[in-house]
Amino acid sequence: MPTFVRWVDRLSTWCAVLAAVMLAAAAVIITWSVIYRAMGASTYWEIEFSVFMMVGSLFLASPYCLGTNGHVGVDLLSHYLPRSAARKLATVVALIGLGVCIYLAIMGGMLTFESFTKGERTESTWAPAKWPLFLSMPVGLGLTALQYVAELMRPWSDRDRVLP
Repeated sequence: MPTFVRWVDRLSTWCAVLAAVMLAAAAVIITWSVIYRAMGASTYWEIEFSVFMMVGSLFLASPYCLGTNGHVGVDLLSHYLPRSAARKLATVVALIGLGVCIYLAIMGGMLTFESFTKGERTESTWAPAKWPLFLSMPVGLGLTALQYVAELMRPWSDRDRVLP
């Protein structure tokens, strides 16, 4: 069990690194686009590419955010509950989060498959395929579901926090 949790934590960290690189690439491309247009040239792909990178980075960073307890949480109730009740509440909340992530990953996978099989493209001049953008949802949320499983399996003795 500890090996699985460590493996998922490492995977989440690598996804966060990839997400950071994607955000940096989007920022560099947008900056270049602004400078290029300021010199009188025309651009057509930079904004859409940056949107693809930002959406992908959002979903890829989600497991890391969960693993580091970085998601926004409302913990007023659990703050006033006894520790054992707070753990039970956190477990229920984590199971609900796991279910939501699995459902959204499946629906995102269906959306991606449909877009891929139909050959859908964006309506812009650049017109890239839509499926790579859609693929970020099932991948990111599937990895977030995996991180939820790791959080549920994490031994209570090793925890310095209640479940996210």
